[in-house]
Amino acid sequence: MIGRRRMLGLGVGALGLVAATRKGMEGTGDWRWGVDYGAATDPALARRYDLLVLEPHHPRPIAPLRGPRSRLLGYVSLGEVERGRSYVTTLDRVGALLAPNPNWPDARHVDLRHPEWTRVLIEEAIPAILALGYDGIFMDTLDNAEAMERQDPRRNKGMVAAGAALVAAVRARFPRILMMLNRGYAALPEVAPHIDYLLGESMASRWSFAGKRYETLSDADWLWQAERLRAARVRNPRLGLTTLDYWDPGDRRTVAALYARERAAGFHPYVATLALDHLVAEPAG
Repeated sequence: MIGRRRMLGLGVGALGLVAATRKGMEGTGDWRWGVDYGAATDPALARRYDLLVLEPHHPRPIAPLRGPRSRLLGYVSLGEVERGRSYVTTLDRVGALLAPNPNWPDARHVDLRHPEWTRVLIEEAIPAILALGYDGIFMDTLDNAEAMERQDPRRNKGMVAAGAALVAAVRARFPRILMMLNRGYAALPEVAPHIDYLLGESMASRWSFAGKRYETLSDADWLWQAERLRAARVRNPRLGLTTLDYWDPGDRRTVAALYARERAAGFHPYVATLALDHLVAEPAG
């Protein structure tokens, strides 16, 4: 799951909603997307992307990062909350926070069933992102709900359904913004009609936390995700399908092969390092 890169939540200005029109990139031919959670995004490179996911809490203007037809999305985590976010204290006080994520200790799982979490997202977190000029949001870590429910079915009963309801509530409150979801496959039958883009993360390659290296995945692993992406598009024919693979950018041949594989399958790919702290241009040629 992407995001969770130890970003500190910084203060934002007065809230206000952008007058965004919910119009994605599907039907506009070939388009490219990327993600950068770093604080020093290269404007020249950023403007090459048609869809760009950014960490919204860096104190910087985003207009220089916007290309001629760019859609800019601000990152928000649905299934866990980082220590530095401004609303952590509130969530902790009401009992909405759960155990830390073992791979990202600065982040704690959140109880998606808790009404305070829905309120924080709809009244604070998302309006703050839109007030900065973003066209919408990128929603990460929804698949935590499935993992928690599988690990402890009794204690976490209803977590997936709550995640689906949360996405529906966000759409109802912000009907015109663009919404992109990372995975969240267990909730997709209910969620697909509400979103504009769906991301399959680590489709063909990933970072191994155990082995401390990039590694390729099996064809069966790739197909498992591809089938779910395509099934979501059946539910929502306008859905933009994107992929994210992780690999060493110095290995240009493998990076190019990853792009080619995903594009041949009809997806819109991006290949980057695990840190996602800068944009990595696709190899030329």
